[in-house]
This record gives sequence, structure tokens and C-alpha cells, in this order.
Amino acid sequence: MCWGEVGERKLVSEKEFLGPELVKVTIDKVKVIQEQLKVAQSRQKSYADTRRRDLEFNVGDQVFVRVSPWKGRLRFGKKVELKDDMTYVEQPVQTLDHKEQVLCNKTIPLVKVLWRSRSTEYATWEAEINIWKQYPHLFGQGHAI
Repeated sequence: MCWGEVGERKLVSEKEFLGPELVKVTIDKVKVIQEQLKVAQSRQKSYADTRRRDLEFNVGDQVFVRVSPWKGRLRFGKKVELKDDMTYVEQPVQTLDHKEQVLCNKTIPLVKVLWRSRSTEYATWEAEINIWKQYPHLFGQGHAI
């Protein structure tokens, strides 16, 4: 290891390579690098702070609230109805599949549920008994648990 200028080639003897001097030089260089990183970070923060503006809202103002990370969902007609407390309830559309999860001493029937505001790749596996109790219409006539 050797600290040197760009383009400078220097042969380092074993005596220069080892010892407390190298440790001190290395610590000094690390401190310089840390200080330069702090300066750069401070410069970037002040740049962002001068361009950031505070948002203020009054009663009655209308604002757009993004409740989903997917872009363009509202634009294509899939709307989420929000309650007064800014929450929403996912509604199941249909069950896609059935399976059983086998544990040591019991078996749990599961259903793959497609939710209204999600695509099939985001369908979730839920306990069949819970879905059947909350949404019996998904199972059709004659289905009992």
C-alpha cells in the first residue's frame, strides 16, 4: 500500500511500508476523505433545502392522495373509495385456487383470493374459513366448511 499522486510511481521499501508512520498517514488520509464527504453532503442538502417548499393546506382544499404505489391506476378507471379516516377496505373478487397447508398435527385449507384493486400476480393465499365467513358469496351454493 502506498499513498501517492496520480501518475507517480514510487518504490516503497519494507521499512516505509510497515510501522506506526503508515498507520498515522492512513488515518490522516481517511479523516481528509471523511471531511470532504461531509462537505459534499452539506452542499447537496443546502441545494435541496433552497428548492424545497413547504406545503400548507386549508380546510376545504382538495388534494390528490396517492394510496397505491402503482402509477396510472386512477387514470385507467380503477378507483379506490376512501373512508373519512383515509382508509379503504380491499374487496375480494373471486377465489382462484385451493390448497391445503399441512402442519405437524393439523391441515389448514387455503384459498387464493383475487382482490378488486390488484392483478392476479398479487393474489394472496388466505385461510378458507376466514374468507368463507366474511365473503360466502365467493364460494357459491352448497359449499360448507
